[in-house]
Amino acid sequence: MSRPIAFVNARLADPASGLDVAGGLLVRDGRIIDLGPSVFAAGLPDAEIVDCGGRVLAPGLVDLKVSTGEPGDEHRETIASAGRAAAAGGVTTIALQPDTTPPVDDPALVEYIARAPCTVRALPMAALTQGLRGEAMSEMALLAGAGAVAFTDGDRTVANTRVMRRALAYAATFDLLVAVHCEDPFLAEGGAMNEGETATRLGLPGIPAAAEAIIVERDIRLAEITGARLHIAQVSTAASLDAIARAKARGLPVTCAVSAAHLALNENDVGTYLTFRKLSPPLRSDDDRRAMAKAVEDGLIDAIVSSHDPQAPDTKRQPFAQAAFGGAGLETLLPVALTPFHDGRLSLCEALAKVTCDPARILRLADGTGTLARGARADLCLFDPGAPRSIRREDLLSRSKNTPFEGLHFQGRVWRSYVAGRLAHESPP
Repeated sequence: MSRPIAFVNARLADPASGLDVAGGLLVRDGRIIDLGPSVFAAGLPDAEIVDCGGRVLAPGLVDLKVSTGEPGDEHRETIASAGRAAAAGGVTTIALQPDTTPPVDDPALVEYIARAPCTVRALPMAALTQGLRGEAMSEMALLAGAGAVAFTDGDRTVANTRVMRRALAYAATFDLLVAVHCEDPFLAEGGAMNEGETATRLGLPGIPAAAEAIIVERDIRLAEITGARLHIAQVSTAASLDAIARAKARGLPVTCAVSAAHLALNENDVGTYLTFRKLSPPLRSDDDRRAMAKAVEDGLIDAIVSSHDPQAPDTKRQPFAQAAFGGAGLETLLPVALTPFHDGRLSLCEALAKVTCDPARILRLADGTGTLARGARADLCLFDPGAPRSIRREDLLSRSKNTPFEGLHFQGRVWRSYVAGRLAHESPP
């Protein structure tokens, strides 16, 4: 039994209900007991008092796409170090990808990840196919029974259409979520960045935008004939958005997410061969980037993810074509997600929904995650939305510090984060 916590002088922002008022919130035993503008009108209870100083008190962020190196490549990132980085970024729930060594395709590994020490709540995703090889589907029912919240092959596409159909049909039988990376591996093979004028000028092999749209179209068709819940883990091209819009118009159970990097950066930001900005999918044209931002504002894109995929320094300090794909993103998700709010294109609650209640809805988390509802888990993010933030790699808590946002400036700084009512991170005021 923990001591109650009374948050006072806060700006309460609950994207699920649209609540955005000055007020307070009471937490007891890891749950939200009460909240609102007059919750402490009769006086403060016997509790730990947290004066929020007018800062925003919102649900903790839910990140649908996080990779670590554990097990197998702990030098990149451990579950524990990812948890510390997540808490520093206001992220209180992370969905971990199965692309580890060995891959998470065994119930014992699912249980290992679910029980690993972590500052935040870590939810294991399991492999869609055995060994992530794309040749035979995994034992999804057993993996779900062990605690897997979704099934994916990480940043690998299941190239065999028959295998993909069978996996989706099996997932539909048990109403399991399948998250897919959409990139035709044959068209993308050997590519280093987005195909186009910039790649030609830099002398780098390109990955065509069509490589993504082709697989998006394929997997939507397969989801339609199988009835499976399909989540497109990252979308980066306008052509893919067109296919997703048509699928949603037909009432198909299709959702999608975009990474923070693909909202804030484009292919020109590769600049002088900056390998920290070599990502999968690659940074696209600015027309595609603006299409992503518009789709977030219109509600076509369901969630924003960090796509946290830290890489060891020796794999990034290579010629661009040989450098590893991936970047650290947990600590920069919130300020990027707040950009449309600062630009006046979305309200605060509308912007926060893409990193709180909407991703929680995709995972069907039934404990109030992503909301400030009474009885919900007290996963909370306390932040100053207007505080300036300069991204410096030396400030990051992630074990690998290859952020694509190095040197860029945003607004939004986390002061404290709480996981089930427990203080998980505190920055200087």
